[in-house]
Amino acid sequence: MRSLLARIYYYFFKLLSIAPSVSTELPPEQPPFRGWILHERHLTRLALSIAALVTLLLGTVLAWISSLPDIRSVDDYRPQVATMIFDRSNRPIDAIAKEFRIVVPYSSLPPLLPKAFVAAEDSRFWEHDGLDGWSIARAAFNNLRSGRRGQGGSTITQQVTRALLLSPEKSYLRKAAEAVLSFRLERMLTKEEILSIYLNEIYLGEGAYGVEAAARTYFGKKASQLTLGEIALLAGLPQSPSNYSPLKQPEAARTRQRYVLNRMAEDGIITADAARMAYEEGLPLAGNWRRSVNGYFTQYIRQQLLTVYKEADLYGKGLNVATTVDARLQEAAVKAVQMGAAGIAARHPGESAPQGALVAIDTGSGRIQAMIGGVDFTENQFNRAIQANRQPGSAFKPLLYATALEQGVAPDAVFQDAPITLYSGAGKPWQPHNFGNEYRGTLNLTDALTYSSNVVAVRLMQQVGPQQVIRTARKMGIDTPLNADLSLALGTSPVSLLELTAAYAAIANQGVYHAPVGITRIGDRSGGFTPWPQSTGTQVMTPATASWLHAAMTQVVRRGTGKNVSGVPGASGKTGTTDNQIDAWFVGSAPDLTAGVWLGHDRDTSLGAGETGGQAAAPVWKQFMLQTMN
Repeated sequence: MRSLLARIYYYFFKLLSIAPSVSTELPPEQPPFRGWILHERHLTRLALSIAALVTLLLGTVLAWISSLPDIRSVDDYRPQVATMIFDRSNRPIDAIAKEFRIVVPYSSLPPLLPKAFVAAEDSRFWEHDGLDGWSIARAAFNNLRSGRRGQGGSTITQQVTRALLLSPEKSYLRKAAEAVLSFRLERMLTKEEILSIYLNEIYLGEGAYGVEAAARTYFGKKASQLTLGEIALLAGLPQSPSNYSPLKQPEAARTRQRYVLNRMAEDGIITADAARMAYEEGLPLAGNWRRSVNGYFTQYIRQQLLTVYKEADLYGKGLNVATTVDARLQEAAVKAVQMGAAGIAARHPGESAPQGALVAIDTGSGRIQAMIGGVDFTENQFNRAIQANRQPGSAFKPLLYATALEQGVAPDAVFQDAPITLYSGAGKPWQPHNFGNEYRGTLNLTDALTYSSNVVAVRLMQQVGPQQVIRTARKMGIDTPLNADLSLALGTSPVSLLELTAAYAAIANQGVYHAPVGITRIGDRSGGFTPWPQSTGTQVMTPATASWLHAAMTQVVRRGTGKNVSGVPGASGKTGTTDNQIDAWFVGSAPDLTAGVWLGHDRDTSLGAGETGGQAAAPVWKQFMLQTMN
């Protein structure tokens, strides 16, 4: 025993580099330490050294514990909350968020939902003090048996601690900190409070954080409306959201759902029959509700919000944005645009499918009720309703006619619809021609607009002047640059679909222009609301001019280039086609609603022979309008 203590004593002091003042040079034939005498003074020094070492170690531990994050911050749980976007009927249609999260109180959740998560993730949650020794031991055993760190024994409390207070690194020091903080957290908050934070914080895949966001993402409903089967699916996601995603891994999701239901039955939360019935109901998923239909419109709303709010506000302050869009009209618009693009592709096999856009505005207020900026937002996010400026062709002519009437040209004035040759300042000839080189002789203004005579439009532009037409366009909301030459009569200056549709709405609204608006009010977390500025309306032409234009464009639909729109009650409008059928337009009004349709390719290639505004765009407009009237 004395020899053992001597050895410990020697190596301890050697470790500290203060070896005892005794000779350590032993004869080679003698065993080490033989003949040593451990005096009392040596034992005293050893005891003091051990005490110093223990004190140092204890101080280090206490200092480390004191450096841990302050858990009191958890008591004021205010995570980043998504900005929610609602349609005109107060139904959620999208969210703006880095972490899509909607915080809901524990009391609003269905009783089975917290129980399902506890059964799947931490069955001893209500008994332990933050750490579950049995789970830790089981995980350690399984990891040793498999030879890798495949399982963890984290409780729900530990997961909350890790998410809110610690980094995601995997280390034993972090695990030790997690254990200490979890033990503290259990003494500061109730079990319900911890579980409430967990259910609002946990990542559940597809960009959804918390059960409310996940319920809306996967099922298109609130968490309070979930069925038992849907609850079980969500409760199975925390272990591996990507591997159990019902949108991407439906079979794995169903397997995990069955596991959760069985666990709930084993714990006596539900009966075996209830578990079986819930599983047999299947999973009626909502799909990617946030992007498939409303992506282009909410992209536009985000741009509008950034004129007032900082980007950080949109990602974290939990704003509630009430918009003007009608979810039913959005669905109709998507179907109409996709139908039109598919029809063109079918008529021209071997060619790439075109893109399309549709905007619908409440005629009397300028409120946007539908906006589709492309065939599929999930494939391409470029919003052709507002970002693409395209030549409108003859769809620009109503603005020219409005200028002429406002400048005193008589509605019954006649013009020659015959070939014309004009010369530029450099003497270069220009010969505008009608579509198909068809000419009708003498035409009044109504017939000229009905048959979309290009020659008459150029003669009219000569009479009123391009600058006057540009002034009219500016008053009617066309902000894009316009060329001040005679070709403006033929719609050669690009405009956006939203701009042109709003201009047509002014014609249908007795000459009162309303700037397009997509937001009505903004709500905050406290429940307060701030109104969003609405257009008050500006008289941009006389009611007489507007009435004449509306009547003339009714004739366009009845017997002119817009005949494919006939059948829509009260329809009026104008087609537009650019050279080589690159762009096809139809913009017009029916009672209370003005809509514009554009079809074309992003790279300015032809839609194909015969794909005019009347043949390609007008049927899309008609289908949409008829759907809105059902």
